[in-house]
Amino acid sequence: MRRLLCLAVTLLVAAPLLADDKKSDERPNILFCIADDWGGWSHAGVLGDKVLKTPTFDSIARHGVLLNYTYVPSPSCTPCRGGILSGQAIHRLGTGGNLWSRWPDKIKVYPDILEEAGYVVGYERKAWGPGSAPGRSRNPAGNKFKNFQAFLNKLPQGKPFCFWSGSSDPHRGYAKGSGARAGMDPAEVDVPPWLPDTPEIRNDILDYYFEVNRFDRDIGQRLAQLKAAGKLDNTIVIMTGDHGMPFPRGKCNLYDSGARVPFAVQWPARIKAGRVVDDFISFTDIAPTLLEAAGLKPLPEMTGRSFLDVLLSDRSGRVDPSRDKVFVERERHAICRPDSQSYPVRMIRTHDFMYIRNLRPNLWPSGDPDIFRDVDGSPTKTEILGKRDDPKIAPFFKLAFGKRPAEELYDLSKDPAQINNVAGKPQYAEVQKKLRAELDKWMAETKDPRAKGETDFWDKTHYYGAGGGGIPLNLSTSFPHHGHRP
Repeated sequence: MRRLLCLAVTLLVAAPLLADDKKSDERPNILFCIADDWGGWSHAGVLGDKVLKTPTFDSIARHGVLLNYTYVPSPSCTPCRGGILSGQAIHRLGTGGNLWSRWPDKIKVYPDILEEAGYVVGYERKAWGPGSAPGRSRNPAGNKFKNFQAFLNKLPQGKPFCFWSGSSDPHRGYAKGSGARAGMDPAEVDVPPWLPDTPEIRNDILDYYFEVNRFDRDIGQRLAQLKAAGKLDNTIVIMTGDHGMPFPRGKCNLYDSGARVPFAVQWPARIKAGRVVDDFISFTDIAPTLLEAAGLKPLPEMTGRSFLDVLLSDRSGRVDPSRDKVFVERERHAICRPDSQSYPVRMIRTHDFMYIRNLRPNLWPSGDPDIFRDVDGSPTKTEILGKRDDPKIAPFFKLAFGKRPAEELYDLSKDPAQINNVAGKPQYAEVQKKLRAELDKWMAETKDPRAKGETDFWDKTHYYGAGGGGIPLNLSTSFPHHGHRP
């Protein structure tokens, strides 16, 4: 009887622990896969590109949901990744609103929150950054592992995980001619309307495609490893890129070419396959979504909001009527203006219009015209700058490098590429007024310092990259080409 009594007491004590373990087994794993500079939202086979082969991304979209209108919070590596991890608009991240910046120590991130709730967290290659995080013992994305398989090998039995798989592809520089050597035909490239159609640029796009293909194959290996471990069914897999392609008028710009990205999610245990959704999603919505999926409440300070209901819906098209707009912003990217000046921009995008406010229209958007350093060095950049006086090239030079007015407005039904600014035209006065007011409201509600007027805060934050006098980050990446060269 004494032994039976001891056994009963032991079972009573162990019951909560057993229940917690069962709960852990039921909570979804998370595999977040992000490319570096994969943008141009249509750059995937399933999105209609005739040249790109992206079987992994296409498969995730077919077995899950493709979210057509997904936007980064800022079209620059460091602030974009800070927005993902924190679930907050980048103007709330202090120094973290810039490239090569310092992580704000007091900002909470979803990997830490999940870890406190029993998840095992980790990352490979590029996570948050580039920048410095002296107040942390590790990258905000978690503990670093050699690769995903090494992480799985060390994963405790019965524990859910959250893993960040960050690639260096398709960040520049490229091996010139790699796309053509891989068998891709430059004649089949769909040159974006904001770039000149020349042989040099077509081949530069092919070299970018080559690295997108490589990223896709790389993530395919991660999914195979997940399947071999018997964890594919209950894992939320997200595949995306961190902002637009590294071409003039792409990366660092708030147009769709810089801020709208491919985005697909699968979760075989819960998500109905084959859906295409047209609701607006911001990267700041990722953190609250993953927390809710894990049974946790998003933090009150998060400006993003969960789209778990959208993922779990059985509908396509417009699912949540309130997701009818998205906001994007930027501050300083590279050091490329006197006194390290930022180029602050705010944007609101609906299905019908895009409204942009350039808060310092007196400055050059791509950096001062000695080298336009906010645009990565490339054959395309060289082609446009070298022929800027050619009447056929001059309009493209102006689109990518020229100064911009205080307000821009684009009628997307007539101008989906956002090339013809209609701000100030009488027939668009009411739309412009309405979108200006909605942008003002968002800036005020999210406590954007620029809602109260001019500030030089982001001009004065330290730049830790080459040319900034700082120390390169050893937390986010081991890839030497992640500087931002002219």
